[in-house]
Amino acid sequence: MADALALVDDLFFQAKMLETAKQLNVRLRTFPSAAPLLAEIVKNSPHIVIVDLNAKCQPVEAIVGLHSKFPDLPIVAFLSHVQTDLAERARSAGCARVLPRSQFTRELATILLQAKSQPQ
Repeated sequence: MADALALVDDLFFQAKMLETAKQLNVRLRTFPSAAPLLAEIVKNSPHIVIVDLNAKCQPVEAIVGLHSKFPDLPIVAFLSHVQTDLAERARSAGCARVLPRSQFTRELATILLQAKSQPQ
C-alpha cells in the first residue's frame, strides 16, 4: 500500500521525489499517466495524490477525474510560478493545494510526512 501517489512524467523530478520518500520511509508510487494512477487509488486508498501540472498527460483533466471519484482525497499540485492561469484551473478542478515548483521542492518532505502520518 502506498502512502502517496504522484502523477509525474519528468524523470529527474520523479527520482527526486522517490529518493525523498525513501529517506523518510514514506511509500510513494509514481505514474506517468492518469489511468494507472486511478486504478492504483481504487486498489490502495493513498493518503495524498501529487500532480505535476506540467506533465504531458492532461493533468488538469486528471484532477477533475480524481476529485469527482475521490472528493475527500487531498490533491497537491505543483507548476512553474509564472503559470497563474494553470494554477487557477487546477484549483477549480478540485486541487486542494497548488504550489510553485520551488516551494513544492522545499516542502516536499513535509508533504510526504503528512501523508505518512494519516490514519489508515
